[in-house]
Amino acid sequence: MGDESAGERTARAGSAGGMTRRALLVGLGAAGGAGAMFAAMGALGLAPDSQERSFTPPRRSDFALSGRASAEVVVLGAGVAGLTCAYELGKAGYECTVLEAADRIGGRNLTLRGGDRLPELGGRTQVAEFGEGVYFNAGPARIASWMVTMDYCRELGVPVEIFVNNNASAYIYTQGMAAPVRARTARADMYGYIAELLAKATDAGALDRTLTGDDRERLLEFLRHFGDIGRDLSYRGSDRRGFAVYPGAAAGTPLPGPSSLGEVLAAGTGRAITLDFGVDQAMPMFQPVGGMDAIVTALARAVGEDRIRTGARVTEIRNLPDGVEVVHSGGVTRADYCIAALPPHLLAGLRHNLGAQVTAALREPVADAAGKMGLEYGRRWWEIDDRIYGGITETDLDITHIWYPSHGYHGERGLVVGYYNIGAEAEAYGGLTHDERRDRALARGERIHGEKYRTELRSSVSVAWSRQPHIEGAWARFPFHGGGFALLQSPAGRVYFAGDWLSHLIAWQAGAMESARNAVTGLHRRVLATE
Repeated sequence: MGDESAGERTARAGSAGGMTRRALLVGLGAAGGAGAMFAAMGALGLAPDSQERSFTPPRRSDFALSGRASAEVVVLGAGVAGLTCAYELGKAGYECTVLEAADRIGGRNLTLRGGDRLPELGGRTQVAEFGEGVYFNAGPARIASWMVTMDYCRELGVPVEIFVNNNASAYIYTQGMAAPVRARTARADMYGYIAELLAKATDAGALDRTLTGDDRERLLEFLRHFGDIGRDLSYRGSDRRGFAVYPGAAAGTPLPGPSSLGEVLAAGTGRAITLDFGVDQAMPMFQPVGGMDAIVTALARAVGEDRIRTGARVTEIRNLPDGVEVVHSGGVTRADYCIAALPPHLLAGLRHNLGAQVTAALREPVADAAGKMGLEYGRRWWEIDDRIYGGITETDLDITHIWYPSHGYHGERGLVVGYYNIGAEAEAYGGLTHDERRDRALARGERIHGEKYRTELRSSVSVAWSRQPHIEGAWARFPFHGGGFALLQSPAGRVYFAGDWLSHLIAWQAGAMESARNAVTGLHRRVLATE
């Protein structure tokens, strides 16, 4: 046995004068697992016929433009939507040129590392001073497993890892609390009291007009488990709340409590303990290893970096009888078709001959504000002192969240997201200088983590997306999916539109990718029909 692998044993058995199908399958199962053995059974006609074929993970995504065509396409914007358009069209035989106004690609997919510069409208520029290996996903930072973004990571060879979106050891802090509590504690108390109230109402017959006798007993049994309530249907707390001293050789010391029902309700923890109930926030979630911009880098490599022109700010788009013409700071680019993957509020301000209806439709979406701050620490105190490994602290303060890194565990240093806020809170922070944003965020964070939150800080960077050149907003949304939204799903002459704002996944990279697929599909069908 020793160092000989299962595969080597299989090969040796086969070379010793033939092999039965049973021996082959046993060997394949040992070497490659059940999946390999089942695939071989299918090939030999021995697999169950309950499904047409065994599942084989596609190396590319399931999306592909059928047939090949030859046409020139100019894509406006090297964000995720624009790069996805160019990538998919390139696979189908199109010659694409991507024009990007900024001096970098990626749009809102922005990962900052040490030495990176972050300019803002108005002339301010920050320089990241992070140490080696530290990075800050200033834009998108997490991916739900069902999103098409995961397909592109697989297809492009971008390795992913778990993003811890929910951690029972993280904190919840609201202005109705005397002090922050662990998420597990807040959840246990809220669930416990809800279970007690509903169980006692059920037991008193308040729901008899709704429940049968069997339903009543089943509901009570569920509520006992849901809230960890006693046989008398009262919630008195349990070890679900956590421990002051965790069990080990000794039994441990549970937290005292719980707080009263009135105190639990006054804390207003509803948003915080239900944030991950939505399908787009539920675990497991993922992130690319080493930074979200790995997706952009992989797309650009696949498109061909020679096809991407940065520093090319578009000023005019014109439909021609036989093509399109795009005027930009680097000159004029002509092509057969154009895909405009710029923010709609910026597209609306360009000179064009696309018509008044298109201009009105582009002005419908409202640009939202969002801001983020990365705080670098030389000691991972959240792991060492607080026993928090990834996850998010939720608060009703104007910082909204504190995120802990889902990578680099037990490393020397790390980066905490000191705030991620939207709307009015983001506008307020965006109007401050970076130093003022940092000081304000640290003052809020100290309420949760104490003095070390300020004194152990090494460096910081903040982004206000409304003040980012060539973007001017975190995302844009239609007030309703009506006339303008429907109009821009179709081309204006030879100009097509793409972006997360033209999807039902606003603010997600998946929305940009789904919209890109929609645009290139329509364009490709049109080209094939006219060739």
